[in-house]
Amino acid sequence: QVQLVESGGGSVLAGGSLSLSCTVSGYTGSIYYMAWFRQSPGKERDWVSCISWSGGTSYFADSLSGRFTISRDNAKNTLYLQMNSLKPEDTAMYYCAADRGLPNPRPYDYCSGSSAAYNYWGQGTQVTVSS
Repeated sequence: QVQLVESGGGSVLAGGSLSLSCTVSGYTGSIYYMAWFRQSPGKERDWVSCISWSGGTSYFADSLSGRFTISRDNAKNTLYLQMNSLKPEDTAMYYCAADRGLPNPRPYDYCSGSSAAYNYWGQGTQVTVSS
């Protein structure tokens, strides 16, 4: 059974930084791509960033303006999101998501910004940015 557990959320002042982690279990030996999404109260879940199994492909939402960095350590089955220059509008519940690279034609280099592409989700970690 695949499980994703996020950690690292918290409260920070605007301009500060936070680093989120997402640990995956149950995907041993499988190729999977991953992503971060976020959701604020009363709003839809928005895509933040995604990364391929190889780590060589990653994408970010345009609104982030280069403030966030995504990475992963497959040996530790862990996904990371480094968030810098945080703004109050970054306040949200942050979710990690994962799904199998196969049967995509390029499973090692594929990721998606669509929530429909992910079958496995974590419970979320809250990030609160105050001004």
